[in-house]
Parts: sequence; structure tokens; C-alpha cells
Amino acid sequence: MRMLVLGAGLQGSACAYDLLQNPEVTEVRIADLNIHHLPEFLAPHSGPRLIPTPLDVRDREAVLGVMRQTDAVMSAIPYYFNLDLATLAVEAGVHFTDLGGNTEIVLGQKQLDARARAKGISVVPDTGLAPGMVNILAQHGIEQLDEVRSVKIYVGGLPQHPEPPLNYQIVYSLEGVLDYYTTLSWVLRGGKPTQVKALSEIEPVDFPSPIGTLEAFHTAGGLSLMANRYEGKIPTMEYKTLRYPGHAKMMEAIRDLGLLDLEPVEVKGGRVVPRDVFINVVGPRLRKPKGQDLVALRVVVQGTRGGQATSLAWELVDRYDAKTGITAMMRTTGYSLSITGQMQARRQIAPGVHTPDEAVPAAAYIAELQKRGIAIRQIQD
Repeated sequence: MRMLVLGAGLQGSACAYDLLQNPEVTEVRIADLNIHHLPEFLAPHSGPRLIPTPLDVRDREAVLGVMRQTDAVMSAIPYYFNLDLATLAVEAGVHFTDLGGNTEIVLGQKQLDARARAKGISVVPDTGLAPGMVNILAQHGIEQLDEVRSVKIYVGGLPQHPEPPLNYQIVYSLEGVLDYYTTLSWVLRGGKPTQVKALSEIEPVDFPSPIGTLEAFHTAGGLSLMANRYEGKIPTMEYKTLRYPGHAKMMEAIRDLGLLDLEPVEVKGGRVVPRDVFINVVGPRLRKPKGQDLVALRVVVQGTRGGQATSLAWELVDRYDAKTGITAMMRTTGYSLSITGQMQARRQIAPGVHTPDEAVPAAAYIAELQKRGIAIRQIQD
């Protein structure tokens, strides 16, 4: 398998690392505008199998040229490039998967379905942690029940040792986090797609010690297209982000004061975007180079089976890997991207454009995570 990873940031590097653990992968190209500062955990793999490749993803011909040298493409760059990149992958006749996170982009990618089928390749957007892993688990539960009453998904990337005032550290793009905090979230209420405000409807969720009680609140993107897919079929479906208690109210106040707005304002004769200022001021304070993170996840599917009320639930707590220096968020997100790309290259996913819940075989996916020490356990809800 010859694989192309777009983006040499945290998730792209973790994806490349995971690909390199598989001897069936003969070549990993990791492409970015700047490929001179790859993380230390990739250093032992320097050689003919790992090919750092300078690439501007806005250069159509250059991207097509690199894609045509590979079997599958994994995109770990900002979501707003993914529709164009998926279109190019279909043109090149190679499998494509991305971390996604934006429902409108995914709807656009769905329009490529007939062309992808004709080329015999698959496109699978939204294949990280959330969306991605959680959707596969939710679908796994749905398929085991005769009738589903509710699907509830909870996920959070958190510091193991929280520091006030926000008790949070950057585990991926702060820009992406703020998008989720300011965008309306799609849920199913009474079987109908409904939009709810981000950071709203806070509820406690208990995890085993030493994590304890976290708070959960609505954010956008985590359901991918599941709310559309199950409209009128499942009464309740929602996705919530997990944080340490108190975080949501502080971020709500910051948002409502206008500090996350995208419209420029005049400041001392100049024009500035409030969110840009917030990111540049707060970002460095939330980056903890030596901070160890964790990922907490729970998926609960309730309904009936054989006429009996049944609740199925899965839980994951994954932590920073001190041996490699790979964070829990990189393991659960970047590895998920890698697993999906490898499944595509092995033809385990049918041609066409599919979200993870539509196409990724849950049992095989969970087994692949287990091989990497990412243990999803079924619990009694």
C-alpha cells in the first residue's frame, strides 16, 4: 500500500506514524507546505518508506500528481479544503478519507458518490474521533436493537492535570474548538432535526476515578449526517462535548461578550477580528508542550430488543503515550484516520461516498483500535 497523508501537524503525523507500523504499507508520503519540523516520534522511521513532500493543497495539478502516485489519501488539514481534495481524489481514482467536522462540506462530498462508484473508489469523510469513532459505535448499537429510542454521544479531549481558569489545554486546533462553541448543533428531537445552541443544556457525566464528574454540553459537527439519516426513525439523537465542570459557562460568557465574533471591529484606528485576537492572546496560554492529555468517550444507545427494554453503552478512556510522546487525542483521531484509510486500500469499504457509520465495519474497526492499545469497553449503562 502506498499512502498519502495531507498535513504534517499533530493528527497527520500521528496518522503517518500508525501507517508506518504496518509492514504492508510500503510508502507513506506526508505532505504539507512546511515539512521541515516533523515530530520526534517519526524520526526513527526516516528512510525510503517515509517521504516528506512539500505541497500546497491549493495547487490543483501538484495535488493530482502526488495523488496519482498513491493508493489512498488521508486528509488531516482544515476541513474547508476537503471538498476540493475529495473531488481531486475521485478524478485521480484513489481512495480518500478526512477528519471532516463540517456537515455542509460532507453534504457536498456526498454529491461525488456516483463518480466515486464509477471509479471503483471510496470517499469517507468525518473519520476522526468525533465525528468518526463515536458514529461507528453509535451505529454498532443501533444495529443490535429492534427499535431505537435514543442515541447519546459524549466525547472530550482534556488535560490530565487541569489548570484554571478554563481547565483546558489545546489538543488540536483552537480555531476548530471555537467553531464548535459558536455554531448551532443539529440534534433529533421527536425524530425531527432541530438546531440547539452550542454550550447549552449542561449535564453531569460520571467517569471512573480519577476523572470523576465531567460536564457535557452541545457542540456542532459530532453527529455528522446521522441526524439526517435517522430523521423520523429515532426520536432522540444528540452529541455533547465533555469538559471539566465550569468550562461551558465561562466560554458562554466569552462568546456572548462578542470576543469570538468574526466581524471586524475598529480599535484605535485599525480593524481587527475579535476571534483572531482571542486566539492569539489565549492560544499560547492553553498550549502545554509537556501537558499530558486524556480522551474520555461514552456512547449510549437505548431501545428494545426481543420486546425488552435494552440499553447498550460503550466507554473509552485513553491517555497520553509517554513512550512515544503521542497524545491521546492524536491516538484516537490520527489513528482512526489511518485505520479507515487502510480499510479503504484493502477494499473493506464499498465504492462510493459514505460516512463512517454507513460503511466502516464496527467489529473490525474496534479490533484494530485494540491492537493499538485503544480499548473500547462495553459497559452497563
